[in-house]
Amino acid sequence: MSATFPSCYSKQDLQLTLMIVRQFTSRGVTSHLCARFKETQNRPVMARPSSDLAAFREVFSKAKHVAILTGAGVSAESGVPTFRGEGGFWRKWQAQDLATPGAFSQNPSRVWEFYHYRREVMLTKSPNSAHVAIAECEARLQKQGRRVTVITQNIDELHRRAGSTNILEMHGSLFRTCCMSCGHVGVNHKSPICAALEAKGNAPDPNTSDAQIPPHDLPRCEQGGCSGLLRPNVVWFGETLDSDILTRVEEELDLCDLCLVVGTSSIVYPAAMFAPQVAARGIPVAEFNMEETPATMRFRFHFQGPCGTTLPPALARHNNEP
Repeated sequence: MSATFPSCYSKQDLQLTLMIVRQFTSRGVTSHLCARFKETQNRPVMARPSSDLAAFREVFSKAKHVAILTGAGVSAESGVPTFRGEGGFWRKWQAQDLATPGAFSQNPSRVWEFYHYRREVMLTKSPNSAHVAIAECEARLQKQGRRVTVITQNIDELHRRAGSTNILEMHGSLFRTCCMSCGHVGVNHKSPICAALEAKGNAPDPNTSDAQIPPHDLPRCEQGGCSGLLRPNVVWFGETLDSDILTRVEEELDLCDLCLVVGTSSIVYPAAMFAPQVAARGIPVAEFNMEETPATMRFRFHFQGPCGTTLPPALARHNNEP
């Protein structure tokens, strides 16, 4: 698969994107999804998308199955660091230096410091009005026999904390762990996650030294006396996405009659292919983002600005709703 991207994206962004594409397209479980995406690349680009809120609201009022794709832009409005682009460093490393199986194998202490820092930061953040609008929309439409599914690339659980329940977390969660020995996946909201990490990792200053915590003092599995080393249950660079999650995502996108793309750059695959695939079937797609993306011209609607400002009026109760 080949793709072109605007010059505003960094070389590192493109390298990471292509790496994820290669990982994704090697999976047989979604081979026909990838084939359909290739077909969408050859379709003519639509006319410039509309920013007519009333027109979107009319479409929204009739939708029975809404799929909402969300990315880092939603969480950024809550003050969550993205670790992307210039200045996106923790100490002297970028996320792609730490979020890999190799980095964890070589230095699990450093990687756990990084993720402990991210977990502790998240405990100080709250869902913003975009998260709340999505959660309220889901609850309201469910009572009407309609369905809202959140498909997110974010690992911060802010959608869950806002009240959303029908969530597919493509990249996992900061607050789940996986045992390297027995494979058990568990929910973990401890602060700190283990005693050895208390007050560690909290200083992202590049001059801060590694804590060099011995492996036996890092988070360990408590399942049936296993005591295996735990890792964050997130998808790292170089790893494939969970096939069950991808299958469920594909099912939701096949069923939806309205798709929203919220706070995502539309350059990170596989998520970047989902909305264009839906649009190619003639399903209305509305993009809510701070700026236009490589996929904008394929969508029916585009609303530019902070998601916390543009999304709530779009998803508010419509006059046609019971």
